[in-house]
Order: sequence, then C-alpha cells, then structure tokens
Amino acid sequence: MRNIAKIRIAWNLWKERVPIERMAKRVKVHRATVYRWIPRFRRLGLRRTIEYYRSCKKRSRRKRKVTGRVKAKVYEIREEKRNCCREKIQYFLRKEERIHLSVKTIYRILNEKYELRKKYKRGRKHGEVPKAEKEREVIQTDTIDFGEVYAFNYIDIYTRQAYVDLEVDLESESGKASLEEAVKVFGKIELLQSDGGPEYKKEFRKVVGKYTDKYRVSRPYKKNEQSYIESFNRSLRKECLGWGKYNIKDLPNMKERVKEYLKYYNNERPHLRLGMQIPNEIATCRICK
Repeated sequence: MRNIAKIRIAWNLWKERVPIERMAKRVKVHRATVYRWIPRFRRLGLRRTIEYYRSCKKRSRRKRKVTGRVKAKVYEIREEKRNCCREKIQYFLRKEERIHLSVKTIYRILNEKYELRKKYKRGRKHGEVPKAEKEREVIQTDTIDFGEVYAFNYIDIYTRQAYVDLEVDLESESGKASLEEAVKVFGKIELLQSDGGPEYKKEFRKVVGKYTDKYRVSRPYKKNEQSYIESFNRSLRKECLGWGKYNIKDLPNMKERVKEYLKYYNNERPHLRLGMQIPNEIATCRICK
C-alpha cells in the first residue's frame, strides 16, 4: 500500500532525526500526520505501527450521521419557516423530529443546496469605533435571550442611561418595535450601533434612518466594540433578572421588575467610569424618573 511505504520512509527519516517539516515535505503528507505517526514510532516501533495502520483500515466505518432523509428535513424546515437561520432549524429539528444536529452540520447541509451569504466578509469597512462627547451622540443596543422572552437593551455610552424593552421573539418586527419605544425615551439619536443579529435587519433597517442620523453594525467577534451594552447586559442579569429562562406568562412580572430596576439604575446606581456619579445626575435629559 502506498501509505505504508510513506510510513517506512517517515520511520527512516525520523531515525535520522530529520525535522518534522522536512519529513512532511519528503513524504508528501501534512505535518499533522507526521505528528501522529511519531508517538507510535516511539511506543510501537515500525512493524507494529504498520500493523496498527492496517487494522484501522479493516475496521467497519460508523454509520453516517446525516442521512438523505435528515437533509431533506433540513431543506423542508428552511423553506417552511421563511428561510430561517441555522439555530432555528436546529430548534425545530429537536422539537418536531427529535433529531440532534450541530449548527455547523446544518450549515454544511444547507451549503450543498443553497448559495449562502457569509456573515462576515474580510476587509469589509465598518468605520471607526464611535466615541461620545455628549449625550445621545452614541447609543449601543443588544439583546439578551431569556428563553421565550428577549430583552432589547439600549444604553447611552456618554451618560450610561439605559432602557430595556421586552419582546417575545427575535424577529426584525420586534427590533423595529423596540427601537420605536427606545426613541420615545431617548429622543433623537445621532448614532445607533448594534451587532448583526436578525432582529436588526429587514423591518428594523426600514425605520432606523428615521430615528437616527447614522447606523453602524459592530464587527463580528469584536466584543470591545459593544463593551458598554455588554456590561449593561451583565448588570441586568446579575442585579435583576438572573441567568434563568422565562415563559411568556412571566412577561408581566418581568416588565415590573425591569421597570423598578431601571428606576434604580438611572437614578440611584453610581458608576465607576462616571466618577461615582449617577446617570440622571449628569444628563440634561433625564429618563425613568
């Protein structure tokens, strides 16, 4: 067998103490393969390494995890649920079919049939990370998943004034509704920044220009660009709603708790970054009195 010949050559080169990079080029395999061979050379020797390799080739392969039926179900769910995302396909597979697939596997299946748009294009210009020198100049927004309820959070990065709107899904309609409620609290916004989630697309994008002068999407995997809202997200969990999951029937109680917490957050809670001042004390436009 051709690979056994490569193993023999690699054995001789290893005995001569040839560097691994040169061994890989000489044998014409990836260096990771050579890294796997060498421990067996040390432990088993050449003859038993070859025997091990041959026994592995004779073993029966595991049954394929993804069958044609499963693929067809993935395509069916995507079309029935209006081109929903991979996470939602995963949810419906578990709920309706009791099929457990990773998001990565679902993406691979979809990529066989559809031409999927990549979430992040290298080199795409997002502009400089905005900084604020006055209130309402920059407001960051993000969402928290509480099970069947989602918190749409907003924070003015200059005054640290915050607002929370609770919705029952992550659709763009809910993103639009939450923005309209936030504008009633903050007024005109110069720049609004969010991540690239589905709740900030379609219907949300149609109205965002009406309420803000500029809109920016933060770069993926750059948490520091959303540091203010990420910090508030943690505070909301730690000091108010916790890390548990909620049902829709809990929504009225959650709204009351959030309302009381925002009164405390904006009117009583001091911030280290504000020199231990309170958000509504340094703002000319007070909210949540």
